[in-house]
Amino acid sequence: MTTQSQTGAARAAVILAAGQGTRMKSRLPKVLHPVGGRAMLDHAIDAAEALGCERIVVVVGNHSPEVRAHVVARLGEGAIAVQDPPMGTGHAVLCAREALGGFDGQVVITYGDVPLLKAHDIAPVFEAADALSVIGFEARDPGAYGRLVIESGQLTAITEAKEASAEVLAIRTCNSGVMSAPARVLFDLLDKVGNDNAKGEYYLTDVVQLGREAGVPTRAVMASEDAVMGVNAQSELAEAEALFQKVQRETFLARGVTMPAPDTVHFAWDTDLEAGVVVEPYVVFAPGVQVASGARIRSFSHLEGATVGEGAIVGPYARLRPGARLDRDVHIGNFVEVKNSHIAEGAKANHLSYLGDGEVGPRANIGAGTIFCNYDGVFKHKTTVGEGAFVGSNSSLVAPVTIGAGAMTASGSVITEDVPDGALALGRATQTVKDGWAARFMQMMTAKKANQKKS
Repeated sequence: MTTQSQTGAARAAVILAAGQGTRMKSRLPKVLHPVGGRAMLDHAIDAAEALGCERIVVVVGNHSPEVRAHVVARLGEGAIAVQDPPMGTGHAVLCAREALGGFDGQVVITYGDVPLLKAHDIAPVFEAADALSVIGFEARDPGAYGRLVIESGQLTAITEAKEASAEVLAIRTCNSGVMSAPARVLFDLLDKVGNDNAKGEYYLTDVVQLGREAGVPTRAVMASEDAVMGVNAQSELAEAEALFQKVQRETFLARGVTMPAPDTVHFAWDTDLEAGVVVEPYVVFAPGVQVASGARIRSFSHLEGATVGEGAIVGPYARLRPGARLDRDVHIGNFVEVKNSHIAEGAKANHLSYLGDGEVGPRANIGAGTIFCNYDGVFKHKTTVGEGAFVGSNSSLVAPVTIGAGAMTASGSVITEDVPDGALALGRATQTVKDGWAARFMQMMTAKKANQKKS
């Protein structure tokens, strides 16, 4: 991936994220809606960082304090520029001038609602350090997109569809809105942009014509239409998610991950599967999952913030929550939930259990229906199960508690005290047998039912 221009010029990014996003019809600001489990704005910041941008400025609006807080948490207060009131894309970029004070390099302008645009798509704009470069794309349906007019390899104009002649409307090369220029050139041109238009706004696209008039080289570089897709409505968010998932599936298949039904598997932005992993249908990978080669993730399992070792088996219908760490050859079976627990090599919990805040030793066996009772209503406590221990079915282990190496708990026990190595713990009532009681009870109840029917 290219992360430095051929000229070696410094790089900065201005990310526009001040839009109202009213078409999303959501309380969540538009740019904070996730694609692949990550806010769209974070995807844009990721691309800028991967390009080696030494300055990243995000233009926000006062109407979305959540967006400002999100940016400050990730990049710091110095990354904020405020556009208030909104007066067009050109005005938005001008709002970033102060935050870029003293910067002398190339500036790229991107958008917080374009989540699929990656560093490798943007990098070509930096290849001509003195030029004003615009990313274009070949549209399947150009429709209302602005057209890029290119003559003799030079970008001569960006023409809005509503102002275009029939000849220009026939052009399929469209404007993505992403552009770059030397910082001094960019802001000098923006100072000349007027707002003599129907909306009374300052349009970023006007800098192309102004640049040509000033003798600035203008050029277009191309990206795919999918990469530059903007999100303005829930339907487009769903489309972006589908495109993201398609790329993830193709990436993992090419890597050597086996997926019999890839279209049913859902990935996050940071899912990491090694070659040789098998993923059965209808698995969800939320953020923070790593799976080693040889592991099998069985159908209808949900994994988040978890690591899975070589040869481990998860599911079907298993849930791994944040902090779950499975070592080599661990088995986590159907309807087993693991949270903030380390399950050591060869240990098994095959049925209907909750393992929260625990440490399970190598080759230990956790019986069906076992619960790590980790929460007392205020604090979380740890359960430790030693190497080779056998926890009987339907055991409740009340933390903090330790089951020693090679120890056993009897089925149905409630264990509240530590169990020494090799010992058996029973924590249940003594069984009482009453001979003939069941037969007499059924005879009595059957007669009672018959009498009720007669009456």
